[in-house]
Amino acid sequence: MSEISAEQVAHLANLARIDLSPEEIESLTSELGQIVEAVAKVQEVAGPDVPATSHPLPLTNVFRSDEVRPSLTVDQALSGAPARDGDRFTVATILDEDPGSFEGVGE
Repeated sequence: MSEISAEQVAHLANLARIDLSPEEIESLTSELGQIVEAVAKVQEVAGPDVPATSHPLPLTNVFRSDEVRPSLTVDQALSGAPARDGDRFTVATILDEDPGSFEGVGE
């Protein structure tokens, strides 16, 4: 079995401020033990001649080029909005502050 104990799981949960029941601690102890064992098996196979990788296939650039494409006009984008203010969506206020009165910003 693994080297992970229920006491270690409880300690980590306490450090992370996660309240776990005894059943959850027992379950996580087993699951974390299985993860540690799986990692140990991988480490056995990966010798010094096997380079560390973050992806199984070599990738050079996974991003597409940034191209201008046709998109919605402002009126099309706002056509389904319940409320709008000019070229902007209008949403309910969630703070009791004036959005333009952030003291100290930009000073």
